[in-house]
Amino acid sequence: MISFYSETDFIIGNESNVKNWIIDIIESEGFDEGDIGYIFCDDNYLHKMNVEFLDHDTLTDIISFDYSMGKQIHGEIYISIDRVKENAEEFNAMFVDELHRVIIHGILHYCGYKDKTSSDAVLMRSKENEALSKRNFV
Repeated sequence: MISFYSETDFIIGNESNVKNWIIDIIESEGFDEGDIGYIFCDDNYLHKMNVEFLDHDTLTDIISFDYSMGKQIHGEIYISIDRVKENAEEFNAMFVDELHRVIIHGILHYCGYKDKTSSDAVLMRSKENEALSKRNFV
């Protein structure tokens, strides 16, 4: 089950469509949907988590905790709405597109995709773009 929570006043639009899209991507990667929680927050909230849990004193747009079991995806994905807004402006993208990119980025990590090396990052971006092209509700 996919759930959306917010630590800010942000509310995701098209919730049921976004959930179905995430499930489609999970299944297309050969995995099954488990319990996945998305928590939308601000920079301060996510920065505190980044310092406390990852010992990184930087701002970030996403932190994910993977609790997957075998082929069943489980996890918590924290997304800073502040970072998503700023990234959308920086990359001249629509906010909703950048939000969906970050939403699916966490799922792709759970499916085994990495982004630490340049070649891994290229593949991750390609998978994000492929997933974004499969949305039928934007």
